[in-house]
Formats: sequence, C-alpha cells, structure tokens
Amino acid sequence: MTSRLWRHFILAASLTACFPLLGQVQLKPVSDGIAIDIGGKPFSSLHMGPDAPKPYLHPIRSASGKEVTRGFPMETVEGESHDHPHQRGLWFAHEDVNGFDFWNNEFSYTTKNRGFIVLDRLVSAQSGQKSGTIHAIFDWKDPHGKILVKEDRTMTFYDDPSLRIMDFDITLTAVTDCVFGDAKDGTFGIRIADVMNEKHTGKITDSEGRVGMKEVWGKRADWVDYVGTIAGEKLGIAIFDHPANPGHPNRWHARDYGLFALNPFGEHVFDKSAPITPHPLPAGKSWRYRWRVIIHPGDTQSAGIAGMYKKYAASQ
Repeated sequence: MTSRLWRHFILAASLTACFPLLGQVQLKPVSDGIAIDIGGKPFSSLHMGPDAPKPYLHPIRSASGKEVTRGFPMETVEGESHDHPHQRGLWFAHEDVNGFDFWNNEFSYTTKNRGFIVLDRLVSAQSGQKSGTIHAIFDWKDPHGKILVKEDRTMTFYDDPSLRIMDFDITLTAVTDCVFGDAKDGTFGIRIADVMNEKHTGKITDSEGRVGMKEVWGKRADWVDYVGTIAGEKLGIAIFDHPANPGHPNRWHARDYGLFALNPFGEHVFDKSAPITPHPLPAGKSWRYRWRVIIHPGDTQSAGIAGMYKKYAASQ
C-alpha cells in the first residue's frame, strides 16, 4: 500500500469507534486498497491506489467462491477476452462530465479528454459480524487536476450463507458547474466473467419481463438480472435501482458481451425518439444514488429477485 493510502487507512481506523479484527465481514488493508472477506472466505478487494484510473472492486466472487467478474486487464486468464480494458470489475463513472471522459480512461489510452477518479480520503473502514462498511471520498479530476465533482461513497457488504449482497450509497456534489452528458458509456457497471455472458451461457432479464440484450438494452427497469453458468453452477448478478434515485427507473446499458451497467444520464443515446437531455449539476448541488448488487445461485425466478427488490425498494 502506498504511504498516502496507508495513512488514510490508519486514520480511518482511528476515526471508527470499533475496528474488530474478528467478524463475518472483515476489511483488511492490501497493497492498493482494502480486501473484503465474508464468512472467512475472500469476496473482493476495493482498488483505489495510484495505479487505478478510477476505483473498482475486483475480483467479485459468489458465496461458493466462483469469480463472476472478468480478470482482464488486472490479470491474464487463458482464453479470456481482452476488449474494453477500462471495464475493470465493478466501477462507477461516466463518459461525459463537462466533456471529460471518466469511463474510457485507462492510463494507456491516448485520448486528451480523460478524467480520473482518485481517492481524497478514507473516512472509515468498519468490519462487523453481520456487515462491513467502507466510507470514502473521491475526487473527479479533469486532465489538468481540477476537481469537478466530490463523490461521497459508502459501500456495505453483508454476511449471508448463499448470497453476496453489496449496497452502494453515492452522493455526487459539484465543485464547479457541471453537466453530465446524454452519453452511452455509464454509469454503475460490472464486467461479468466471459462464460456468464449472453455469447456463452448467459441470459439477461429485467423487472418488466423482457429477456435478452435486444429487449433490455436502453430500456427503463427497476432491476436487471444477468444469469449464466460457471463450472456447472448457475449464478446470477442482479442490480437494483432504488426508487428514490434521480430518474428512476433508469435505463440499462447491458450488453451480450458482458458489460452490465445502468445509466441515469443516457436518454437520446438509448432512445432516438427522446430529446438529447443534458443533466446539469450546479456548483454546490448534489445528487444521491443508491444501488444494491446481489450475486445469487440459480436463475432469476428461483432466486426470488422480484421479491428481494420489493424489500429493497421499501428501505429508506
């Protein structure tokens, strides 16, 4: 871990009332961020060091221990696809903020308008018996280092014998007048394991009963579930859009090759009959977004995704 990030982690430990060493959800410092263990087994790691153009979780595992996210570009896996290297694990970003691209922003790219999302400070990292929580502040910076947006993010990870559940509570506050563009590449995304995508064993289903990329892509829905098979086990990744989110129900940028994302800012780009709709966020103003991700065994129906969404939607 870099000395700067280590200082953040130590500060977080001092700020929390309790940082238990034992618990069903354990948060531990690693070289470039925080590792998350659930029930004594590795679940994922939050990467937010200087080598990350934006923070991301990788790898993400099911309760049975199978990796449901693609390894590339963080690791080389034989036979795995190598497209879209900016799609790292699970991340949050957008293609167009004041013309700067925080989504397609690998350091190796040569585009001039790349923005970067960097850690400002780690507020707390709290392990626990039933859940663990990471609270961090990130800065969305243009290529010259100017901060456009402050992101206040809380991630909660829950202990469960058969599910892996993550809650994201994200508040974006504009430091200067900002416009989030009506652009395709956004915003809350996962790159799933190749074997799970619709080109292999996968199937995309949304809350409206639509099935497959051609029916789901660009449509509005409360939730979408991407189900496939890994090493003989049927597994799904469901994303829930909280009803209090701006623009709910939001549009889905879910693709057959394995990108699985929802985009609160895409309008005309998904539906040519809709007007081009920029989303201004004046300086000092904020948006709050909440999403839940569930990695589950079985298909959409057997997992009871619709019922789980109803319970989530009723939460404050």
